[in-house]
Amino acid sequence: MGVTCVCQVPVAEGKSVQQSVDIVHKKLEQLGAVKQGSFWVDCETYHPTGNVSGQPSKLLYVMHNSETPLSCMGLFEGGPCLIADANFDVLMVKLKSHFQNAKAHKVECRGSRYRYCDFLIKVGTVTMSSSARGISVEVEYCPCVVPGECWNLTKEFMQSFLGPSVPELPSVFAAKPEGLFAPSDCIDTMTQYLELFNKLRKMQMPGSNVR
Repeated sequence: MGVTCVCQVPVAEGKSVQQSVDIVHKKLEQLGAVKQGSFWVDCETYHPTGNVSGQPSKLLYVMHNSETPLSCMGLFEGGPCLIADANFDVLMVKLKSHFQNAKAHKVECRGSRYRYCDFLIKVGTVTMSSSARGISVEVEYCPCVVPGECWNLTKEFMQSFLGPSVPELPSVFAAKPEGLFAPSDCIDTMTQYLELFNKLRKMQMPGSNVR
């Protein structure tokens, strides 16, 4: 895994979510990107059922990514984070006396996967309760794991098909003790997806019906 940036792409004016996704696909294909199948990311929210003495309760987000099918990520609100195997889902069922699954808050992101030279690009539709909430774009620069050595190149590439929608440096990299020069990992990617999902949970997107 290289350095990854996940961002939201606004729905084009007068277009539906799916039409806006198709516009991004077309721009990528015009650049010469080749479609390489599909991808998905999902997130389930668990509420703690009781307070640990003297400790504030934290939400637990359990996430999956098709790029790492044998792993499951658990991210507590504000940290810490962990990587476990797929049996972690079974464990959560056994811990239902401690964590309650908020099924209505499940978020999924599904879409197409493209390859362009050293970049892997994933364009997805984010849905909640079968309703499209927005568009995500994930760009991974595969040869490098140090954000400070490839962020400018990644940003320039993203501008070629996203224009002004390109974000600033993801906060997850700036928050690391070594800043831009700490190696990136899969938790960094999932943290960015979680931030995007939580943002989209709170807003109503125009053209939000799945077409």
